Amino acid sequence: MHSPWFGEFMGTMVLILFGDGVVAGVLLKKSKAENSGWMVITTGWAFAVMCGVFTAIACGSPGAHLNPAVTLGFAVQSGDYSHVLPFISAQVLGAIAGATLVWLHYLLHWPETPDPGAKLAIFCTSPAIRKLPLNFLSEVIATFALVFVVFTIFSKNVATAGPAAGLGPYLVASLVWGVGLSLGGPTGYAINPARDLGPRIAHAILPIAGKGDSGWDYAAIPVLAPLAGGAIAGLLARLLAL
Repeated sequence: MHSPWFGEFMGTMVLILFGDGVVAGVLLKKSKAENSGWMVITTGWAFAVMCGVFTAIACGSPGAHLNPAVTLGFAVQSGDYSHVLPFISAQVLGAIAGATLVWLHYLLHWPETPDPGAKLAIFCTSPAIRKLPLNFLSEVIATFALVFVVFTIFSKNVATAGPAAGLGPYLVASLVWGVGLSLGGPTGYAINPARDLGPRIAHAILPIAGKGDSGWDYAAIPVLAPLAGGAIAGLLARLLAL
């Protein structure tokens, strides 16, 4: 059962269960976490990444990418593209599964929440100020920062020759927390095409009480921009021999 594909699927499922789950707790009415704010959301997503990475590794994916932008970045850096399509398929399917679990977990709260925009925000991102070229740029910058710093964390060139065994997931979680706090304001920091696309598909197909449209007119931005940011980071990492 253990395999890189299965590890990516399970890790991304856990990532979305915890990540979309914290947003649901903050936004849905009559949740005990209602209105607890941005700090709770960014912290929850950081823990979501940590839990997802550990799950992916345990289930057979030692790289634990959980993110097509990371997968593409490593492919550009190494020149090996053999994992790109299999990993992306696992990540998107895992994200759909995780979002479905969030819907089930908060099943009593969807009818209590009148705002369809809040329900959509649990599943996927949207810009604070809609201007697509600059929204695209924001996602490129944030994803470049994520993927490039991942390369630096695990670089053979750092003084300690990389983090101690088992420390990596905590460092990457801290990185995602920092990205959310510092760069998440303009677009909600998708920084992960599977994290945005998979739950958006789930939102479209699930019988969520009182939902609106799934925001497909924006959906290309949090898919294409993170891929561009990840590829740029991978190219720079290759040039720097990280």
